[in-house]
Amino acid sequence: MLELVPKIVQELIYVNLGITDRLIRVIAGFGMVAIEYTANLNWDILLLGIGIWSVLTSAFGFCPFYKLMGHTTCPI
Repeated sequence: MLELVPKIVQELIYVNLGITDRLIRVIAGFGMVAIEYTANLNWDILLLGIGIWSVLTSAFGFCPFYKLMGHTTCPI
């Protein structure tokens, strides 16, 4: 089926995260953002950054680090 989609479109909608990986990332991301509100100032920015990164990669289904390593958890 992917043969019918032009290559440029395939690269624009590239997904390398499977559903299990996405669920783990979104739960962990929201958990880190929630913990961020109770953390002291030393951990505040770090937890917020990691939490937002996890939620965004889960929402888009794409992790640039997986792409660099050539790794995918998506079954397609």
